[in-house]
Amino acid sequence: METVKMIYADNAATTKMSRRAIEAMLPYMADNFANPSSLHSAGQRAKDALEASRETIADCIGASPKEIYFTSGGSEADNQALLSAAAIGAKKGKKHIISTAFEHHAVIHTLEKLEKQGFEVELLDVHSHGNISAEQVAAAIREDTCLVSIMYANNEIGSVLPIADIGRVCRERGVIFHTDAVQAAGHLKINVAEEKIDMLSLSAHKFHGPKGIGVLYCRRGIPLTNLIEGGAQERGKRAGTENLPAIAGMAAALSDACDNLEKNAAKVSALRDRLIVGLSKIPHSALNGDPVNRLPGNVSFCFEGIEGESLLLLLDEVGIEASSGSACTSGSLDPSHVLLAIGRPHEVAHGSLRLSLSEENTDEDVDVMLREIPRVIEYLRGMSPLWQDKLVGKKEFVL
Repeated sequence: METVKMIYADNAATTKMSRRAIEAMLPYMADNFANPSSLHSAGQRAKDALEASRETIADCIGASPKEIYFTSGGSEADNQALLSAAAIGAKKGKKHIISTAFEHHAVIHTLEKLEKQGFEVELLDVHSHGNISAEQVAAAIREDTCLVSIMYANNEIGSVLPIADIGRVCRERGVIFHTDAVQAAGHLKINVAEEKIDMLSLSAHKFHGPKGIGVLYCRRGIPLTNLIEGGAQERGKRAGTENLPAIAGMAAALSDACDNLEKNAAKVSALRDRLIVGLSKIPHSALNGDPVNRLPGNVSFCFEGIEGESLLLLLDEVGIEASSGSACTSGSLDPSHVLLAIGRPHEVAHGSLRLSLSEENTDEDVDVMLREIPRVIEYLRGMSPLWQDKLVGKKEFVL
């Protein structure tokens, strides 16, 4: 039996660790294994490495090293940012929060928690292209608004939001601005100072770093609420012995990604555009997300008359590893809240496909995807009684 060559197209879920990240981690898993909090010389060498990594990451996003806090990943960073800003607002009697309807669940579920504590959460309409304007944010800000939390780029449909414009509005109105930049860091140029970002979340495994490590950037002067109590690590704001190997790997991966950002973005965007043009030729299909302002590697489509899970399983059989949306909800039978937020009907939202590319993908990979995906969709539609009803006019097409 011939082995199928697998094409990995699920980089929005997680990326392969880079050789540079692995090599950066190894010394702190063998010889330089000491605790950075220890006062002996080995501990101080570990401390120096920790702070060097903090400085590298700060440089990559235009921050100060003292504004970088290490976390277990993007979800923890999102939670700490939102709960901290809410606590600041509550002390001032401000309990209105602005966000969007298509945020990551780490934000959505934290906002739901805050609603139960008496906060009013306003979710802005992201329209059919999955985007908002700074004018929408400005119109929504009130005297009692304590936080605006809007993602830098959407994890499912790839839309890139006007973060600098939103940041400017929030700074002018004196409102804390947080952005979940988990999908953007390492793929888009970020400068927290220039973009007037007060708090930002990122996660290493989205840019070829290790899993289980991330960063919360918090602008100096904004007090953080602790999620984890214990020791005095991270200036007393995140207890627990620092995961130095993972931190070193994250710093190396982010530095590598930022050094090669323009080159990688140009290559991946060209592959993305070929895929979008090719898949758009499939009848009754629709591109999800902003057609212009989108992540370099994101291709998200809805195909009428199919079920996403069947599509993924059959694509896997022919060597294409993809997803139907966020990896965090891959076990859910409910349609994506992101697709519903941009107005896709339930029936169509169930037939979604997300291909997320990296610089390791090739033109040959795209050739295979453009050959196999239409074939699998045609096969699935041929098995569907609902699709047959649409073809003979008993039911109307949606797309």
